[in-house]
Amino acid sequence: MAARSSDDDLPRCAVVVPIRSFTRAKGRLAGALDIDARRALVHDLAARALDAAAGHAVVVVTSDPEVAEFAEHRSVAAIADPGSLDRAAAAGREWARTHDCERVAILHADLPFVTDVDALVAPGRGAVAILVPDHRGDGTPALSVPVDAPFVFAYGPGSFARHRAHAAAAGLEARVVHDAALGFDIDLPSDLAAFQRDVVDRTATATNPLAQERGPRP
Repeated sequence: MAARSSDDDLPRCAVVVPIRSFTRAKGRLAGALDIDARRALVHDLAARALDAAAGHAVVVVTSDPEVAEFAEHRSVAAIADPGSLDRAAAAGREWARTHDCERVAILHADLPFVTDVDALVAPGRGAVAILVPDHRGDGTPALSVPVDAPFVFAYGPGSFARHRAHAAAAGLEARVVHDAALGFDIDLPSDLAAFQRDVVDRTATATNPLAQERGPRP
């Protein structure tokens, strides 16, 4: 995909979306959703991520044939998953470098409210790491860094604190962006329940203007 060209001050940014599998993802939701429902959810969330990244160079990192076919159907590049999220992010950064991108954003594919990635591109060409903490302040569902910065990806529990430290070690300003749409991910049954409540509330508001909105509004 071509990069956005509406603002000459913005760098060309690649968006890396790691998607290991539609069928094996979100095992922690097994008590709330059966395997078919989990697959449908993961597929829908992945589509939202790619929609949000539209207008930028986008690459899906996967070794799953179904996901690769999904990316091809969306006219999105796909590269092999090297086996861990850290290595997938690094592989995506290398793809970004070889495609003449100045920044790289790593966007997780489980963000039900995401609509765009503008916050990840906003720093322009500065030596800035944009870090979006999840709604618990623990994980990092979205981040972006200059493609040539020696930034070390460190996903897993507590990744947000590690990424702040690694940004400093790489000589980057760590800019924390609290963004409800980029920061709300579905990992646990409680996340799924909050998302489902929000869907119900949105529907009620759409059909009844007097309905009160509730839920984790982004």
